[in-house]
Amino acid sequence: MKTDKAYCASSFLMYRTVYEKELCFGENYPPVRHYPTPQNRTPIADSDTLLRVLKEKTEAAAAGGKAALALSGGIDSAILAKFMPKGSVAYTFKCVVPGMKVTDESGAAAKYAAECGLEHRIIEVTWEDIEQLAPVLMAHKGAPIHSIEVQIYKAALQVKADGFDTLVFGESSDVTFGGMSGLLSKDWLYGDFLERYAYVMPYKVLKEARLETAPVNKHEKDGFVDPHAFCSTEFYEESLNSYYNATDTAGVRFAAPFSECIMSVPIDYDRIRSGENKYLVREVFNKLYDGFDIPPKLPMPRATNEWLRDWQGPVRHEFYPHCTDEMTGDQKWLVWSLERFMNMYEAE
Repeated sequence: MKTDKAYCASSFLMYRTVYEKELCFGENYPPVRHYPTPQNRTPIADSDTLLRVLKEKTEAAAAGGKAALALSGGIDSAILAKFMPKGSVAYTFKCVVPGMKVTDESGAAAKYAAECGLEHRIIEVTWEDIEQLAPVLMAHKGAPIHSIEVQIYKAALQVKADGFDTLVFGESSDVTFGGMSGLLSKDWLYGDFLERYAYVMPYKVLKEARLETAPVNKHEKDGFVDPHAFCSTEFYEESLNSYYNATDTAGVRFAAPFSECIMSVPIDYDRIRSGENKYLVREVFNKLYDGFDIPPKLPMPRATNEWLRDWQGPVRHEFYPHCTDEMTGDQKWLVWSLERFMNMYEAE
C-alpha cells in the first residue's frame, strides 16, 4: 500500500471511509481494512418478493438458535423480528448522557419484541464506552471509525458473552429501498450533491486537504447525480463496512438480510418525494403489523451532540484551530475520531 495521510484524512471526513483501497495513512499506521460486501444481491421488484426474501434470509441467519436481533424502534428491524424464532433475544441500543434526555428507542422496540414473542434486552452506551472501545475498533480497522461502531461493538461483545454467535441487523434497507429522504428529495446538480453529501469538507478542517470526487463522479450524467444509484452502491459499501468492522472485532457474525437485496426496477422518485419513502418496505411492514403506525425514521441512536458539546476541537498541527466551532455533533465526531486515530499511531 502507498501512504498518503492528507488523502486518507480528507476522504474519511467526506465519506466516513478511505475510498481509495490502495492508500493508507502512513508508515506508522496499520493498513486500512476494507470488507467485501454481498455481490449476488437478490433482485426485488415488489413488496411480496421482498417479504419472502427477507423471511428466507432471516430464518437462514437464525438457524441453529445462535442468532440474536438488533432491534430498534424503526420498521426495518421490526420486520426481521417477525421472522426470528419465538423466544429469541432482541437487543436495543440506548445512549446514556447523565442529566440529559437523548433519543431512546427502547420503548418502541419493546412493543415489537412483545408482539413477536422475543426476549428484550437493553445495551446502554456511555461516553466512557466510547473512550474505552473506540481505540480497539480503530486499531482493528486501521482507520478512524463511524460513530455507530462503538455501540455495535459493545452489543456484539454482549451477544457473544450471552452465548450467541450471530447478530442480525436491519441495515441497508434505507440505502437500497429509498429511505434517504433528504438525498433523494430532488434532482441534484453535480456540485450541489457533492456539497450535500460530504459530511465535512476537508478544506474547512485540514491545512493540507484533498477533494475526493471519484465516488460521485461514477454517478454523474449530463451534470446531474442519480442519488439512489449513489446510495445503493457507494453509501451501501461504506455503511456496511462499519458494521462488519464492529462485529468482526468482537468475533461475532454480522447478518443483514436487506443488504442481500437490490432493487431490480427503477426507484419511484415521485412516491418518495410525495412523502412515501421506502415504500416497498412500508408495504411489507403493513402486511406484518396490522394496526401498527409507521414511526418517523430515526438514525441509529448516538448522542454525539451531547457527548461532544464541550469539546474544544482538535489541537494537532494538521487541523485549523476552531474548525469545529460551528459543527453538528456528528461532524465533530468525524474530526474527533480522526485526531484520536492519529494520536494513537503517530507521535507529535
